[in-house]
Amino acid sequence: MPPSGVNHLSQPCISDKKSGWMKWLSKIFRSGGNRGGSGGGSRHPHQHLGDQENVVWRAPARSSEDPSKAHKEKEELDRAIALSLAEDLKRRNRHRWRTENDEAIAREMQDKMNLSPYPSVAPPQFHPGDIRYCGGCKRAISYGNYLGCMGTYFHPGCFCCRSCGYPITEHEFSLSGKDPYHKSCFKELTHPKCEVCHQFIPTNRAGLIEYRCHPFWSQKYCPSHEHDNTARCCSCERLESWNARYISLGDGRSLCLECMESAIMDTGDCQPLYHSIRDYYEGMNMRIDQQIPMLLVERQALNEAIVGEKHGFHHMPETRGLCLSEEQTVTSILKRPRIGGHRLIGMRTQLQKLTRRCEVTAILVLYGLPRLLTGAILAHELMHGWLRLKGYRNLNPEVEEGICQVLSYMWLESEVMPGSKSGPSTSTASSSSSSSSSYYSSSSKKGGKSSAENKLGEFFMHQIANDASTAYGEGFRAANAAVNKYGLRRTLDHISMTGSFPV
Repeated sequence: MPPSGVNHLSQPCISDKKSGWMKWLSKIFRSGGNRGGSGGGSRHPHQHLGDQENVVWRAPARSSEDPSKAHKEKEELDRAIALSLAEDLKRRNRHRWRTENDEAIAREMQDKMNLSPYPSVAPPQFHPGDIRYCGGCKRAISYGNYLGCMGTYFHPGCFCCRSCGYPITEHEFSLSGKDPYHKSCFKELTHPKCEVCHQFIPTNRAGLIEYRCHPFWSQKYCPSHEHDNTARCCSCERLESWNARYISLGDGRSLCLECMESAIMDTGDCQPLYHSIRDYYEGMNMRIDQQIPMLLVERQALNEAIVGEKHGFHHMPETRGLCLSEEQTVTSILKRPRIGGHRLIGMRTQLQKLTRRCEVTAILVLYGLPRLLTGAILAHELMHGWLRLKGYRNLNPEVEEGICQVLSYMWLESEVMPGSKSGPSTSTASSSSSSSSSYYSSSSKKGGKSSAENKLGEFFMHQIANDASTAYGEGFRAANAAVNKYGLRRTLDHISMTGSFPV
């Protein structure tokens, strides 16, 4: 080996730690001296550490004296050099692994100090098959925290809620399809809220979400609000929301703001509507010649009139209209009240004695109801009056109430859908209803019906069509089927002759 190589590998001898290569060299030369080599070698056994030239040049001298021994020593020297090189390489690898391991420990301690909820990727070099790619940004996750879920990996900032867009850092989250959500965001989106108290509807004892829902308005609310004195609109049946106060009518009834917009409050305000419905009847060749008084009354006055009436069928918990046949003294509303806070004040009433001049004494209607509902009640009660005036006697409740509900439904249909031909109606009725509608609209403050008022009209039609009672509900459906099949005039003639609907 050239002297320069010896100089390079001999440098570790200067430190306290001798290299393995130099240890093997010293062993070889000591053994060579003991075998009877040159006397200078035995007398100066340690000079090879300081005299580099003696190390290089003495080996050829011995090989010339004993070729076999020299060859053997050369093989041992080559083996020593190879082992020494392997040991040095191993030491360097061990040193590099310790360095990288120290870096990994330092990074792990730093991650723990950051208190991140995600595991950390080990920093050693990745093989091509071990590289993880973020399912959000599609970039490689080379170092740092990551999240493994949904069959892939994410950077912490890339695993975001589908609803709010912010990263999900909780250990639990909600999943809809392939979209992750914060549990709170998912609950906000899917868990129904009560439209009365605006809180999440609680679960029942079985852990299920139980709520009530109005069949027409789809108003969802907690079951408890049916028993906690929450106000319900006497017209549209919707429960009072906690952020929208209803108007108290002072007789146990409440009215929502939408129904209040078109509510009719006194007898004078109701006269244009009453006459327009009489005109509607006349347009269907059902003219009422007698001048039947019509009064708007309070709840108590209507209930008292029902007690004094010998005839009539009333199945509802609360009667809204009445066709009187007996003489009575009734308290009617002379001047409409005004709104004071969340109640009505300043109402003026008067006693009115009703004298019987024909089969019908008067028509009474409950005050404070929307125009379309008041009109539907008037149309129903006028049909009772028409039947009595035309000599229809002793009809069973299902027939009489059923045909009266048909007339109420027809009038509502003409108001809500003037151009519609669906339902039991005639061409003459349609033309009459159009003129009557414009007649009342000319006296209306707004000059026409709003979309909210039309929706109310659809609700009142829905109530008639889906009534569950025998007289009003089943009676209407039977009468409606007969009128659709045979027409209104032939159905009335059949009722006059047989007391029943044609089939």
